[in-house]
Amino acid sequence: MRNPVNFSPTRKWAITINACVFTSIVAAAVSSYTMGYSSMIRDLNCTLFQATLGFSVYTIGFAVVPLVTSSFSEEFGRFPFYIVSSFMFVLIEMMIALAPNIQTVIVARAVGGCFGSTGAALVAGSIADIWLPHQRGFPMSLFALAVIASSGLGPMVAGWIEANPSLQWRWIHWIHAIVSGVCSIPMLFVLTETRSTVILARIARQVRKDTGDSRYRARSEIDKPCFMSMVATSCTRPLILLFTEPIVQGFSLWISFVWGVLFFLLDSVSSEFKNIYGFGVGETGSVFATIAIGSLLGYLANIYGERLYKKHVHRKGPEARLYIACVASMFFPIGMLIFAWTARADIPWIVPMIGLTLFMTSAFILYQVVFIYLADCYGPYASSALAGQSLCRNTLATVFPLYTSRMNDLLTYKWAGTVFALIAAIMIPIPYIFFFYGSRMRKCSPVSRKILEIEVEQKNPDSEKS
Repeated sequence: MRNPVNFSPTRKWAITINACVFTSIVAAAVSSYTMGYSSMIRDLNCTLFQATLGFSVYTIGFAVVPLVTSSFSEEFGRFPFYIVSSFMFVLIEMMIALAPNIQTVIVARAVGGCFGSTGAALVAGSIADIWLPHQRGFPMSLFALAVIASSGLGPMVAGWIEANPSLQWRWIHWIHAIVSGVCSIPMLFVLTETRSTVILARIARQVRKDTGDSRYRARSEIDKPCFMSMVATSCTRPLILLFTEPIVQGFSLWISFVWGVLFFLLDSVSSEFKNIYGFGVGETGSVFATIAIGSLLGYLANIYGERLYKKHVHRKGPEARLYIACVASMFFPIGMLIFAWTARADIPWIVPMIGLTLFMTSAFILYQVVFIYLADCYGPYASSALAGQSLCRNTLATVFPLYTSRMNDLLTYKWAGTVFALIAAIMIPIPYIFFFYGSRMRKCSPVSRKILEIEVEQKNPDSEKS
């Protein structure tokens, strides 16, 4: 029972659900911030660009920090990062709620993104630690649901908070702080270390201490490099995977574009429905229900995708995850085109919302598939692989909102959405390429061969002694 994959199902689900709850809080904080623009601009006497900058810089932490924390968690354990990040996140939300000026908000948002990135980067690695490949589909779907559905639920609630003159933007963040504080307490008692090499190293140290016999060592401790060398390895491993592994590169490019468009929409949907349909702030917040509905539909589609995976995994390997992604890649630009071309005063508001829902359903499927496919391909180094694609994904999420207003002004909502839809159409072949040639790419990869050796060793962890 020392090996995390041998934890009881109850314990595995307790860890998974707690980690996903933290992820959902962080995701809600990303998007709900935009609903407080009006009162924030009034109270802090700032410009719309400055307020948008506070939204954009949040993702800088998501892009950069996982390059360090994800790899460090693979060397030193995941548990400390969860605990420190969850409690610091509470303090950062309080700092934003009490901010006397926009500069404080921007700085706090940037720091909050650093601590919040744990919820995005480490959870997939934790799931890969405790669930075997054929068991990961449902937990990974729950993780993806927590990320994307919460990005819609956050603005839904925040819109009505902003609409109340007695609450508005500060109370959006007070509620974040209260909810995240309450949810942080169970993490102390439920979460535990899931990194098998870290657990074995701790057991070996305890045995050496109890017996006085220095021969007891975990395999990870044999010929262990110096601390600075490990730091360099930990910080560069995500970049090495990003620049040397075609699988990481291809999916990073793909999901980065999807994520950038999502953040473009998060920042522009409110103004679009306000200007075209005359929606109030509470009503525009309700438009983000399409994100939650689309996520739920995507989750249901991934249940069917999981069935296809189990049916074909013995023949296709990890590429059996990509059946559903091949279909979603075609519906992704279709949903964008429907939204772009129907958001007009002479067309009922429900029609562009249907387009948004189709867009979000496809985006959810693609997001979930990328995470679980990379986790399957890179097992023990899942967090590093995901940190590499997170760098690309969140870099675009940082940049896209900064030119949202300008792009919509120059091209109009219709043609801005059309440009993105055409780019998405060009990217349709990406999942097909990896579906047919992914296994060949992995056979040629020295990283994949090393991972296979590690996984074989981890099947018999108690035999590690020298």
